[in-house]
Amino acid sequence: MLLEVRSLSTAYSGLLAIQDISIDVAENEIVVVAGANGAGKSTLLKSIAGMERPRSGSVTLDGARLDGLPGHVITQKGVAYVPENKRLFPRLSVADNLRLGSYLHRAAADREAPLERVFALFPRLKERLPQRAGTLSGGEQQMLAIGRALMTRPRLLMLDEPSQGIMPKLVDEIFDAITTIRATGVTILLVEQRLAESLSIADRAYVLQTGRLILQGPAANLRDDPEVRRAYLGL
Repeated sequence: MLLEVRSLSTAYSGLLAIQDISIDVAENEIVVVAGANGAGKSTLLKSIAGMERPRSGSVTLDGARLDGLPGHVITQKGVAYVPENKRLFPRLSVADNLRLGSYLHRAAADREAPLERVFALFPRLKERLPQRAGTLSGGEQQMLAIGRALMTRPRLLMLDEPSQGIMPKLVDEIFDAITTIRATGVTILLVEQRLAESLSIADRAYVLQTGRLILQGPAANLRDDPEVRRAYLGL
């Protein structure tokens, strides 16, 4: 198993945001974490990425502990996180934002090598290299955020609501990109509000409710179960 999360709990101001969460993500899977707003989905990703320090539990990547490590070390170990708000540098160019994603690689050739993969995935980024990131459309900014994460050459890519704030015509491009990224050997852990689309490309899914894990199983089973769709997924 590539990623193993065991009995993870994280609190804000003394209140538990996630409690006793355990999930697995196998190599080359797409796994979806679903649930209503406030269910703890983003907190789970942040806790894995080192942006929030868990109160208890463990996170391992290929058997090596990640919990307690700073975020930049977790990135070095092969985990890339694209947050809900993208966190681009709006005054910097597209090219500079992408290159900041490759800071882990010391050799110039290693820093530039992932660019062609990013351009193949998102050709419009190549057309906008000199443009300031803050002037891009919402969809283009999401492409840039994902592209910058791929510049780290991750084994595990975590995406938090990648379709949020994007024009409908670009949403399909984002989901196509996710399946293409998986095809290149990158494992995906996805939090996404568009559940029908995300469950259609995922292998497995977990459902959170008020910080607790309440359902898990093959994505197709959750997608096709009428009671699950109504009660837990809002579909």
